[in-house]
Amino acid sequence: MQIEIRFFASIREALGLSSLSWQTEAATVGALRDELIARGGVWAEALARGRAVRASLDQVMVSDEAALRPGAELAFFPPVTGG
Repeated sequence: MQIEIRFFASIREALGLSSLSWQTEAATVGALRDELIARGGVWAEALARGRAVRASLDQVMVSDEAALRPGAELAFFPPVTGG
């Protein structure tokens, strides 16, 4: 399935891009994240399992277990705080 992936803040800076069209067979957000980590290099560093990375699917915060669907927009970003 084809999905759109967006990257924000420090993740965007580490990867050097803000969005990506991606073809995947991953069924969940977590499986897709693992697929991207498997690319190695900056991908593995920016999205590593030991790092705090949040995800939203079609602009709704989700966990790794959330199901992907064709045409979805998935976004990865670090946790943010306000004040």
